[in-house]
Amino acid sequence: MTDQSPNGSEFDIIKRYFMPLAAGDKAALGLLDDAAVLDVPQGYKLVVTTDALVAGVHFLENLSPADIAYKVVGVNLSDLAAMGASPRAVFLAAQFPKNTPETWIAAFAQGLGAALSGSGATLLGGDTVTTPGPMAFTLTALGFAPLRKVLTRSGAKVGDDVYVTGTIGDGALGLLCLTGKLPADAFLAKRYARPEARFVFAQALAEHMFASACVDISDGLAADVGHICEASNVAATLEAQRVPLSDSARDLVKADKTLLKTVLTGGDDYELAFTAAPKNASSIEALAVEKGLRVTRIGTILEGAPKTRVLDEIGRPMDLGHGGYVHL
Repeated sequence: MTDQSPNGSEFDIIKRYFMPLAAGDKAALGLLDDAAVLDVPQGYKLVVTTDALVAGVHFLENLSPADIAYKVVGVNLSDLAAMGASPRAVFLAAQFPKNTPETWIAAFAQGLGAALSGSGATLLGGDTVTTPGPMAFTLTALGFAPLRKVLTRSGAKVGDDVYVTGTIGDGALGLLCLTGKLPADAFLAKRYARPEARFVFAQALAEHMFASACVDISDGLAADVGHICEASNVAATLEAQRVPLSDSARDLVKADKTLLKTVLTGGDDYELAFTAAPKNASSIEALAVEKGLRVTRIGTILEGAPKTRVLDEIGRPMDLGHGGYVHL
């Protein structure tokens, strides 16, 4: 990690707050060099992803430092999960405004460590710089996936079922709660601020080769299933009534049915959408029970030009506009 920091010397900041996160991992070289050195285990492929998050665009500036750290980590580990990879390392480039208090940086680093805990990934390097604004973070995450068992978006086949993990729409509704457009809801706010990457389930899904294609839901359910369709050159039909909702989301949609469109098109869920042959249905159900994760079949892959249709409760196609979400 190099360059400068907003408080004290760059090396003081790294030593106090970021070096402890790399403790015990020989690949980090104590964060004393400008790079880390990793071995790729035999029989595995290296999976790499990078995401940039900018205050006011990808996260709310009034989130706590720990919440921001969780979001930075969760977004990236979700990309690894979508490919069935096991997280191994992250590299963080942090842009702190000059007036950022050192206490804020300390809380962010603590949140970063908590977010990485249990994932298998260690902070192995990066960069800290000052900026006139806004605050921004770029995280590069590395993971390992077994050869020939990497999940991609391009394997969906006609006749496959479409599944999702967890509940859908919580992230988008949580954002509306946090910005005062909906009543405050602690559960939905946490789902927006602290996404949980489903890498444990995805690794098992890939290991058993149950899924034919997979994507994480970052841009919205309809749009991200559409990404599978484009990569696989197929069409998909989803049933809105099958889409799983949390109790909080269900209550909001029941009170205002127009929010169903938000659920179907809003981003920031970071659940998984995946396709699988019908013959794997019972195995997927058993795997979900084993991993303690809700998994729901919501649609079917069909022959046709790449497109996602969502049907309402009486089977009519819903007008979802562009069907995707631009992250705030």
